[in-house]
Amino acid sequence: MLSTVFRGKLLGKLKRHLSDISQLGEDQSLLDRLWNKPWVVDCEPPFGSPEHIVKYLGQYTHRVAISNQRIQHIDKDGVSFYMKDYADQGKRKLTQLSGVEFLHRFCLHILPKRFVRIRYYGILSSKMKKKFKPEKQKAVPVKETSQERIKRLTQFDVYQCPYCKKGRMQIVEILPKIRSPGNVLYPTKNTVRIS
Repeated sequence: MLSTVFRGKLLGKLKRHLSDISQLGEDQSLLDRLWNKPWVVDCEPPFGSPEHIVKYLGQYTHRVAISNQRIQHIDKDGVSFYMKDYADQGKRKLTQLSGVEFLHRFCLHILPKRFVRIRYYGILSSKMKKKFKPEKQKAVPVKETSQERIKRLTQFDVYQCPYCKKGRMQIVEILPKIRSPGNVLYPTKNTVRIS
């Protein structure tokens, strides 16, 4: 019952919003598919106050490899701390490591560059952020001729006079392609060559 009510309320609000921004026609088929799918709604009692939620999540987001409560003693011989021995039914045991080995194991918990401890899904994902960014005015691509492209890329102006380097050459006549049909340089079948 809860999933049906939740689906109806959510899709109803989406439909109203899409009609307000005049996009309902484009997305109506998607809404129809969503309406036909069975929805699963997991409803559990709340964790408690907002402070309790922040404290609970903070244990996962800001914790380090080992808490201060587990470290018992630090001296020149090494570091003594409590650990769970999962080979022995998870019993809590006191362990001592040298300082170098302790630091080595501690550094294994440091994330490599560009890795994140918390992954973002839904509206916070990178894919969705791109959709909601304000759109910039798209620059209209300027069409350039092949001669302008050559000048831009090679700094060589094909229209500049090769002799005086000051004048501009202009198109006077376009010659036909050498291999075009009917060209006198390439005789046709009926033409007889005398050598």
